[in-house]
Amino acid sequence: MLSKLLVIKFVKGYENTNDHKVRDSYGYLGGIVGIIVNLILFLIKLSIGLFVKSIAVTADAFNNLSDVLSSVITIAGFKLASKPADEEHPFGHGRIEYISGLIVAFMVLMVGVEFTKSSFNKIMNPEKINFQLIPFILLLISVGAKIWLSKFNKYIGEKINSSALQASSLDALTDVISSSTVAFSLLLSKWISFPIDGYVGIVISLFILYSGYSLIKDTINPLLGEAPDPELVEELKNEVLKYENIIGVHDLIIHNYGPGRRMASIHAEVPYDISIVKIHEIIDKAENEISKNLDLFLVIHMDPINTDDEEINKARIEVGTVLGKFPQVKSFHDFRMVGDGEYKNLIFDIVIDFSSKLTLKDEENLKTNIDKELKKIHPLYNSLITIDKAYS
Repeated sequence: MLSKLLVIKFVKGYENTNDHKVRDSYGYLGGIVGIIVNLILFLIKLSIGLFVKSIAVTADAFNNLSDVLSSVITIAGFKLASKPADEEHPFGHGRIEYISGLIVAFMVLMVGVEFTKSSFNKIMNPEKINFQLIPFILLLISVGAKIWLSKFNKYIGEKINSSALQASSLDALTDVISSSTVAFSLLLSKWISFPIDGYVGIVISLFILYSGYSLIKDTINPLLGEAPDPELVEELKNEVLKYENIIGVHDLIIHNYGPGRRMASIHAEVPYDISIVKIHEIIDKAENEISKNLDLFLVIHMDPINTDDEEINKARIEVGTVLGKFPQVKSFHDFRMVGDGEYKNLIFDIVIDFSSKLTLKDEENLKTNIDKELKKIHPLYNSLITIDKAYS
């Protein structure tokens, strides 16, 4: 409820999340709230840690301080990512949001490494922890604050589909676990004399390190060019197939230039005998409407195919049957038959999954084996096969 109230209060036009300005406002709000909450928690935990002489509490405090800096970087990332496209970056600066997340992730790792060292030193040189009820209660309150912050970041992150904010939500949830562990160790120190504080500090440091690793993975994947969302892939294919005279699609490639900045290209199969002017109008309409509806830039390439020739249709079915014997092959497209008389060339592309992990030699053997199977049906036919990878 509080999360929604904050959004309504501080994000103008909050319902229009496709608007880049609205999206940026969500990002700024998430960053500012993160700064305020984490700064308060840092001051509380640092005071507690120094008062009770607990390295685990102090470590947790500085973890919150790193979260303050993380929120600052998140705000800066949204600000820079919102810069308009220019001559050098025709698709905008959206990927800066991922870079800012990557910086935050490395900062989290650094904090984890430093407090692993501090906790190990605490084990080697233990000091008695002075349990106090009020500091213990304050720690429990901080756990509640982090639970809310995690839910808040997840709420606004899902609203605008921001991996940076969703990662912040995961980071806050990790802090909940670490702070709970710290509170538990502080409570146990009343009855246990050995240096449990240092061991708990090690556990917290491991959580911090894991959090940093997870953040790096989440932010570096889109920078490297991760596979697109399967739901978007299916939706885009289905949308293209809704248009008149488009009878098949393949070779879909989606590029991500940052949140809300995507480019897609796809091949659409159309009847070979249709008017060029007519199909061009259909393709133009599809590109414009789908680009607007799915918030991306779509380019459609036309592939004319013959659907009326009985011999070609029969051969296409036979090729499909043969390819069914090869599990590496997901589909085939751009089927053509060239030649006169009994000697024919069957020209087509096959799509294989990246999980097949075929070498160049394996691919050549695959094409040879497919050709051998086709020759069992038509000894005078030759196959000219191109191998495509499934990019989506």
